[in-house]
This record gives sequence, structure tokens and C-alpha cells, in this order.
Amino acid sequence: MNEKLRRRVRVVLPALLRLLLLAAVAVLLGEIFGVRAGLWFAVLSFALLLALHLAYLAVLGEWLEDPQLSSIPDGFGAWAEVFTRMYKARRGSQQTEQRLSDNEQRFRRTISALPEGIVLVDASLQIEWCNPVAERHLRIELRADQGLRLTNLVRDPSFVAYLSAGHFAEALLFRPLANPAVALEVTVIEFEPARSIVITRDVTQTERVDAMRRDFVANVSHELRTPLTVVNGFLETLLDSGPALDEVRRRHLHLMQEQAARMHRLIEDLLMLSRLESQESILLDEPIDAPQLLHELADEARALSHGRHTIVAEPALQAQLRGSREELRSAFGNLVSNAIRYTPGGGRITLRWRHDTDGVRFEVEDTGIGVAPEHIPRLTERFYRVDKSRSRETGGTGLGLAIVKHVLLRHQGRIEVTSQLGRGSVFSAWLPRVRVVEPDTERAAA
Repeated sequence: MNEKLRRRVRVVLPALLRLLLLAAVAVLLGEIFGVRAGLWFAVLSFALLLALHLAYLAVLGEWLEDPQLSSIPDGFGAWAEVFTRMYKARRGSQQTEQRLSDNEQRFRRTISALPEGIVLVDASLQIEWCNPVAERHLRIELRADQGLRLTNLVRDPSFVAYLSAGHFAEALLFRPLANPAVALEVTVIEFEPARSIVITRDVTQTERVDAMRRDFVANVSHELRTPLTVVNGFLETLLDSGPALDEVRRRHLHLMQEQAARMHRLIEDLLMLSRLESQESILLDEPIDAPQLLHELADEARALSHGRHTIVAEPALQAQLRGSREELRSAFGNLVSNAIRYTPGGGRITLRWRHDTDGVRFEVEDTGIGVAPEHIPRLTERFYRVDKSRSRETGGTGLGLAIVKHVLLRHQGRIEVTSQLGRGSVFSAWLPRVRVVEPDTERAAA
């Protein structure tokens, strides 16, 4: 007999025994006083039992309307067992509710103590809860704003567009209109189909340090450019002095000129990164002929290769782009020069435009040395080198892919890399559909 059956028997058995006892008394009275007396006794006994059960049912119904632990009624017979079990169940339920309430309060206190702002929103971006840090960051108030849409309270266009778009792979950096002295980094975590957590982090100090670093790099680069130009001029003058130089001095001057040229490229890349990172730098919105740009890059690749590689151009995209032609050409050119630099002679480099589901891609595919998977996430870091010795030999500055990343970010794009060691790599520059103007769209506008 399992436990469930034993519990049922323990409730029903006393009632059955009482019924059997009444039936036995009724039979005994029928034997002594006649059948009619026994039947009357049985009818009256069962009627009293029914009235008792109905009374207890009424008491139970009244208690269920306000099920307080202190008001659970007492019972008789089977009802005593029922009420006892109800008391135990209600007491256990209250203890569980208290534990859950304590855990919830402890969780809320923990969340409130975090240095980040936390806002819990539903699928409609309505505020369900937030901690005090989020109230300070976003200038909202839980008591007054609970149930209101977060985007109706924080009306910054970038913030509204970020939450409405639903693409949260990258964090949003913005300065609230209600508190422009603070720089906030916003990330969103979707932890349920109908709920999300909006996390705000104060990065004002980090932004200030980054601005100081950018200004320092830009100022130093500007100061270095002038003396370096003078040094290059004197080196060229010395090299043009003709037979007055012996072979050793000429070789030394050539090495000096190569290193000066490398330093010049490094300074130019640093200055370009500073311009890209500067908030004062305005992004141009000019038409760019995609096939023409591809052919220019292919010609540049052939000039850099000096015939050592097979260069193939696939201009499948017959459209125009919108953006800064100089910046995009520099970014794509960096991808091309990287492919040439890290592809041995005799290799193949393919440049192509390719349509994507929500945009277009400029791809540079090579048959070079490839990149190990552990290095791919760090390729766009400044001065990060997979093979330092090879980078020095090929004349790289370590800033090319960082420039590509920043240019694409300014154009709402991204860089993607797939690679296999010894088999080559594919570097993709993805641009969103808003940056593409199809020929049909141009004709309709005209």
C-alpha cells in the first residue's frame, strides 16, 4: 500500500467504522424492538450525520473565503483529520511564502546595492521595477513611473532607437538629455520571452580618460610629424648625393629612410584613429559607386602585389553606397593590404561585393597563412600582432584593423573574420541596408 492510499484510508476509515457501528446498533434494535424501530434509528442517525457533514462543509466554505491559519476550525471524526491536514498545509504554505518574500527582499536589496542601474521591463518596455542607481542615471522614479514605457520617459533619440531596434549585441553609449554631464553605457539582457533587463553603467570617468588619451596621442603625433618630415628630407638629400657615398653608408641611409617611412605611416594611422574617435568629426554622406571602388581597390592590390599574387575582382553589387568615400576606401584598402602582406607569393586574393539578408558585405578572401581562432577576437585591438616578427618584416603598423573597425562603426557596420591556419582567411566589412542605394531607388528618386 503506497503512501497516498494510506492517507486516504486514514481519513475514510473512522467514518466507515462509525457507519458500521450505527448499522450494527440499528440491526440490534430491530431484533429487540422490531424492524420498524431499527429503521427509524438508522434513518435518524444517518440524518444527523448528514447534517453534521453539511455544517462542517459550511464552516469549510466560510474559512476558504479568508483562509487564515489562526481561524482554521476544529472538527470531529474525519473532519478533525481534514482540518488538521489543512492546518499543516496552510502553515507550510505561509512558511514558504515568507521564505520567498525574504528572498525577494534580499534580492532587491542586493540589486539596489549594485553600482550599475537595473531596470526590469516587459515586452512593451513598460517599467516593472528599477533600482535607485537607475533612477539617478535615467531620471526616473519607480513609485511614479512604474507601468509606464521607458522610452516615453527617456526620450533621447539614440536610446529610443536602440531599445526599439531589438539588436543588443553591442552596447549603447550616450549622454542623457536630462543629465548631459554623465556618459552612460546601456546594455540589454533578454532573460524571458516577455521581459528584459536594461543595465546602465556610468562611464563618465572612463570617457574622460579616453578623451585625454586621444588628445595626447593626437598632439604627440602632430608634434612628431614635423621633425620626421625634416629627417626624411635630409635623408633624401644625402641619398641623392651620388657617388660621394660608399656602399656601407648608402645601405645605412636606406635603412634609416625605411624606418622613417614606417614611423610616418604609424603617425598617419594614429592621426586617422584620433579623427575617427573624435566626436567632433562629422561623417560625410556622399554617394559612392561600389563597383568603381572595387576596381580601384583591385588596381591598388595589383600595384602592392608586384605580380606575386593573382588578384580577382567580383563586382556583383551594382549599387551606390552612402557614407564617407575616403574613410571606406581607407578601411577596405587596409583589408586588401593585409591580405597581400600575409599571403605568400603565388597565392590568390579575391575582392567581392556580396548581398546579405540585411545589408551588403565587402569581402577580401585570401589563401594566406590564416589566423588561429584564439587570435580572431583581438585582431581589431591597437598594436595587436599575431606574429610580431612577420609584422615588422612586412611593414605593418598594427593599427590597420583598428581603423577598419572604427570606420565601420561610424557607418553602423562591423567587421567579421573567418580563418583557417594554412588555408587562408575571409575578412568581411558588413554595412547595413540603409547605407545602400539600389539603382531602382535612384531612378524612383529622380
